[in-house]
Amino acid sequence: MSLKNHFELMAGYNRWMNDKLYHAASRLDVQALHEDRGAFFGSVFGTLNHLLVADTIWLKRFADHPAAFRSLDPVRGLPHPYTLAEVLYPEFDQLRAARRDMDETIIQLCAEATDDAYGQALTYRNRSGQAFVRKFGHLMQHFFNHQTHHRGQATTLLSQSGIDVGVTDLSAMLPEAG
Repeated sequence: MSLKNHFELMAGYNRWMNDKLYHAASRLDVQALHEDRGAFFGSVFGTLNHLLVADTIWLKRFADHPAAFRSLDPVRGLPHPYTLAEVLYPEFDQLRAARRDMDETIIQLCAEATDDAYGQALTYRNRSGQAFVRKFGHLMQHFFNHQTHHRGQATTLLSQSGIDVGVTDLSAMLPEAG
């Protein structure tokens, strides 16, 4: 499997899981959605918001790739979050709509990117201004791994609230071989 195929699979999994997660979270009332449950970003809402913030930050970095991906044009126009917990959209339905748009952008990026692009270096700066040069494919793997990490936290918070997200395994959406 090429990196392109791998990341296209991960982009599909990302959208599938985010749809499931937001559907489950929509069963909470506003107070329960924002209740601090001791997670890294406090609440279910805070965790979902952080995922969108981090995706925005990373995709804005990816927009500086030498390949100048056209699929990232919508991200180029977004404001740059100042903190990892900055509230991008105060209402759940707004956050959900932005998540859907972001997931479509991620799918389009993975459709556009090539194995050659994944092998190229990307230079970026972190929030402290420190410069890094990393292979784009490695950064993309981190990007998807970060999402999985925090979605795991969100599913735990939802489970503690009595809400079952359902099957979350990548294997559940894999096509049959042969």
